[in-house]
Amino acid sequence: MQTCPICGSGLVVAKLSCGRCQVDYTGCFHLSRLARLDATQQKLAEHFLLSGGNLKELAQQQGITYPTLRKQIDNLILALQQLKSEDEQAISETLEKVESGELTAEAAERLIRERNGDA
Repeated sequence: MQTCPICGSGLVVAKLSCGRCQVDYTGCFHLSRLARLDATQQKLAEHFLLSGGNLKELAQQQGITYPTLRKQIDNLILALQQLKSEDEQAISETLEKVESGELTAEAAERLIRERNGDA
């Protein structure tokens, strides 16, 4: 589930748990761009990578035509570009909060690393 069934806005991860030591971490954790793709797009990305990026081979494996696959890949690219743009906007807003004193530099660094998938 990626969107709220009540209002339709995007969900965020609020709790992480260690299955071994049972420690819980609560907060607002951002998922990577790939994790924020819908399930169909995630599967396509996985199949694309596992096929070594060979679109002809992938189209055959999926049982679809090359133009259909190319359209799906183009839509995947657009979705990732949109997510990247959203992340860049969020990073810009985070930096503005540092400048205004609403957020510490350390907290901003953590948020920016998380947005960029570096955390």
